[in-house]
This record gives sequence, C-alpha cells and structure tokens, in this order.
Amino acid sequence: MHRQKRSGFTLFEVLLVIAILALLAAFVAPQLFRTGEKAKIDMAQNALGPTGPFATALNLYRTHMGKLPEGEDGLKQLLEKPEDEDAEKKWGGPYLDNENMLKDPWDHEYHYRFPGEIDEKTYEIWSDGPDGEEGTEDDIKSWTEDQ
Repeated sequence: MHRQKRSGFTLFEVLLVIAILALLAAFVAPQLFRTGEKAKIDMAQNALGPTGPFATALNLYRTHMGKLPEGEDGLKQLLEKPEDEDAEKKWGGPYLDNENMLKDPWDHEYHYRFPGEIDEKTYEIWSDGPDGEEGTEDDIKSWTEDQ
C-alpha cells in the first residue's frame, strides 16, 4: 500500500492564517487612519498659515487691487475677473491655481471674512475641520484664539 503525498494547505491552516491577518489588520488599520487624518489637518493648517497659498494670493490681490476681497464670495474673487472695467485693469489674477483650492482636505468650502471679527484690519479664513461642522473644537483657523 502506497500512501499518496498531499500538497497544499488544510482548511484549518488557511483559517488560522486569515485569523492572524485579521488580528494584525485590527491593530494596524486605526493607526493608518489616524495618520491620514493628521496629514489632512496639517494640509489645512499649512493652507491657512501666514506663508500658505491663501496668504500669498490675498497679499498679491491687495497689492494689485488696493484692497482685500470683501463679501461671502471673497475667495472666489481670487479666481474670477471683476466685471467692473477699472477693477479688471488692475486685476492680475487668477491668484489661485484652480477652484479646488477653495475646498479643504475634507472637500468642504473654506470660509472667508473681511473685515475680520478678531481684527478688523485683516481677513479670517477657516475650515470646519474633520467633522464638517462650523464652531466645533476641530475647526482650523487662520488666527489664534489669543489674538
């Protein structure tokens, strides 16, 4: 009588490997998601910082136009030519690369206000942060609370 040699894995071995992989994923996945969220927060903070694209674009706009954009659509004024002929002659934009820059890393519109409530001489830009709700702890702002 000859015994046949089997090649391959038993069902138990396959299930054991799957269980080990699932256990590893349970520990690693949350770390990866936290790292991704931290990167998005850093991106928003950099965009709103004093050397970020909004500060650069707004300062250049102010240099060309003699004033900062006003109104709720203030950031859109960095992309769209003014309709007024005199203003159009001064306008040197677009001051941002594209309309996607008006959205934060969570795909929510950035908010803009000029004159600011904290300092009437400057602008304020903020993101609603990861939760997408304005006025919560995770909001990301271009100003600090002690200003």
